[in-house]
Amino acid sequence: MNPKAIYDLSFTDISGEEIQLEEYKNYVLLIVNTASKCGFTPQFKGLEKIYNQFKERKFVAIGFPCNQFQNQDPGTNEEIEEFCTTKYGVSFPMAEKIEVNGPDTHPIFRFLKSKSAGILGTEKIKWNFTKFLIDREGNVRKRFSPYTKPSRISSYIEALI
Repeated sequence: MNPKAIYDLSFTDISGEEIQLEEYKNYVLLIVNTASKCGFTPQFKGLEKIYNQFKERKFVAIGFPCNQFQNQDPGTNEEIEEFCTTKYGVSFPMAEKIEVNGPDTHPIFRFLKSKSAGILGTEKIKWNFTKFLIDREGNVRKRFSPYTKPSRISSYIEALI
């Protein structure tokens, strides 16, 4: 499958429901691969803050748990959901655990990586909390490294809203 637009794709949320990205057409999206036991895990707090700051203006953050980086998200979907809501108050959508690299890369991340390469032109996701900002037309506008705190993304979101 070679989707023409991100809206042609879907994901299964953390509770098992299939979500069509078409539901978020005309939204600004921030798609993030996450992990519960990573040095960047406190970014959940910042992601929740910008989600709440902009959600009334058709913005949504979507977290995609991934265990491909040093086993930093080994829990079940239920354990991940419990951790995110209890520890960080996460209310933005979370997907079921996926892979972001290799032969089993989730189609959403295959699409995102093909549209916005990382440093030195590589498509590979280097670590947890890599972030992709998508405009209202479905264009990948920017790829942010794990080191970019969510608070530093607010101005980019504001410009697209």
